[in-house]
Amino acid sequence: IRKYDKIVRVEKMKIEEVKSTSKTQRIASHSHIKGLGLDDNGLAKPVAAGLVGQEKAREAAGIIVELIKSRKMAGRAVLLAGPPGTGKTALALAVAHELGPKVPFCPMVGSEVYSTEVKKTEVLMENFRRAIGLRIKETKEVYEGEVIELTPHETENPTGGYGKTVSHVVIGLKTAKGTKQLKLDPSIYESLVKEKVEAGDVIYIEANSGAVKRQGRCDAFATEFDLEAEEYVPLPKGDVHKKKEVIQDVTLHDLDVANARPHGGQDVLSIMGQLMKPKKTEITDKLRREINKVVNKYIDQGIAELVPGVLFIDEVHMLDIECFTYLHRALESSLSPIVVFATNRGRCLIRTFPYLKQEMIQILRIRTQTEGIHCDDESLEYLGEIGSQTTLRYAVQLLTPSHLLSRINGELIAIIRLSCLHITTEAFYYLKGHENIQKSDAEEINKLFYDAKSSAKILAAQNDKYM
Repeated sequence: IRKYDKIVRVEKMKIEEVKSTSKTQRIASHSHIKGLGLDDNGLAKPVAAGLVGQEKAREAAGIIVELIKSRKMAGRAVLLAGPPGTGKTALALAVAHELGPKVPFCPMVGSEVYSTEVKKTEVLMENFRRAIGLRIKETKEVYEGEVIELTPHETENPTGGYGKTVSHVVIGLKTAKGTKQLKLDPSIYESLVKEKVEAGDVIYIEANSGAVKRQGRCDAFATEFDLEAEEYVPLPKGDVHKKKEVIQDVTLHDLDVANARPHGGQDVLSIMGQLMKPKKTEITDKLRREINKVVNKYIDQGIAELVPGVLFIDEVHMLDIECFTYLHRALESSLSPIVVFATNRGRCLIRTFPYLKQEMIQILRIRTQTEGIHCDDESLEYLGEIGSQTTLRYAVQLLTPSHLLSRINGELIAIIRLSCLHITTEAFYYLKGHENIQKSDAEEINKLFYDAKSSAKILAAQNDKYM
């Protein structure tokens, strides 16, 4: 962003170098949640978007979503209350889905603020800024196309040492309209090597900064395989040298981390000083104020758009008066997300209630579809009964071990039948692939594990045997 160097006082704040700090997620407890499941009138459907029951809470959350979209929710927070396992986290995640796919969602637990490395207020502010997105739109001069040539030219080492150094690199780019050959600086060659660019890749190089972005492999190299690791993109249209609108989604915390990295010298004392620092360092308020100034100017100039996300704080009753005072001040800032508190104590704006047995069965059925597990109705009925006697979380946790047990039992049955009856190989693989969870599998797994209430009773009854 050299074009705006006069505005940016934080010299090293380069948007194109900012990397997302969000974590890659697998299939988690709430992967099946896709929204609030409301109709056009704002009324909750019995089963929709991965949610079951809790109609009143979902409708209240729908009103909150409408307030956020109409920009009437700034500086306010929502409090969810209900017993454990009644869908408080699911509701908060559903609100984030309703706001849009690019809206940041940052979950945290109240006990996270009590750290020996950083202050409580620093943990809160870090999560606050994780939940505030920034969509940067810039029109840049770029060279875009498929790489048809990549030739580094070497020369003798100017320092007189052994070996040769790259003096420049010649790259050929091809589009649907024509081709162009470029002579590039050696520093850009380092970026090409870092991005692992090779002939056949589609890339673009920014004219001002020299930043290289690999978009994928050209679809002309696509094979007949159904599943591949490569991402194929079409051959770019138009000229190689063009103006292109580049959109990048980052969070304010990403900007903080990118500009807080130490840029010390390469001498021994500097390196040792960086090693001796604690693993987690606090970002200063001065740096955040500078970044806020730059962000506000970008917004005023139309370069960037602020995307307030959702900060979900569970176990909010764990926070003390210092944390609430700090949260009150942070909510009054112009750069603040929508904060959703959750607790299993007290009464509040949106309240959740325990699930009924049939609702638990519906949720378990959705979880089996999400995880790719086959389960018959009898087993679901049994797991729903377990959930009503213990908790929904415990019943959900039994699904995966029951599935593994059913696979083991299926393979053993297939081997026995193959050895006794001499059946065909096709029948063997059919029996081996028969992995439906049976009621007996769920019963056996339930005998192997204890839920929280049963564990507490055993500990209380055998208190004298433990330290």
